[in-house]
Amino acid sequence: MCKWTPTTAGLHSDLTFAGSALPSYPFSLLCLSLLFLACSALGGCSPTLGHDPLHALAQGTNCSWTLERHTRSYNHLEGDVRLRRLYSANKFFLCIDKTGKVDGTRRKNYPDSLMEIRSVSVGVVAIKSVSTGLYLAMSKKGTLFGSVRYSPSCKFKERIEENGYNTYASLRWKHRGRQMFVSLNGRGKPRRGHKARRRHPSTHFLPMLAT
Repeated sequence: MCKWTPTTAGLHSDLTFAGSALPSYPFSLLCLSLLFLACSALGGCSPTLGHDPLHALAQGTNCSWTLERHTRSYNHLEGDVRLRRLYSANKFFLCIDKTGKVDGTRRKNYPDSLMEIRSVSVGVVAIKSVSTGLYLAMSKKGTLFGSVRYSPSCKFKERIEENGYNTYASLRWKHRGRQMFVSLNGRGKPRRGHKARRRHPSTHFLPMLAT
């Protein structure tokens, strides 16, 4: 059994095992660990001892310490900015022109199709055309348009689907309790959000690196 013998008011001490001294550091550390675990199981600390385990052990006090866990932070996700072209499963690039019209184009390097995708919170993004400076937004009726001003209508929930494509659902608006999605039909025209479904190819987009 380990025995703790305080020698001074400082942190120096001797450890004995079955009556013999143990100068070896590994054995001392082992005994200190055992004493720490034992006192942790036996009760709470006196407020006068603070949070110094060596001081408490030297006083022969049974106590336990609670490790404080900080709230998990996702700040590394917030504010992340990506430059991408959103390429739909229908083979169109989403674009926003200077009039605020949302459309699809097959031109790979069309300036209005280059988007700045910014994470505003975990799983939520804002999408802005780099060339026009307009934000992708959805109205209460599910219509897509380009907005000069950033507002709650410009927030979309980004989700990676099983096929590897992303879907973008309005964070603010729903239709009869169902999510409304960003969608381009087979002709590259935007569909009303309430007419689109998560599993439909028209709502699936690949965020392609800008070249």
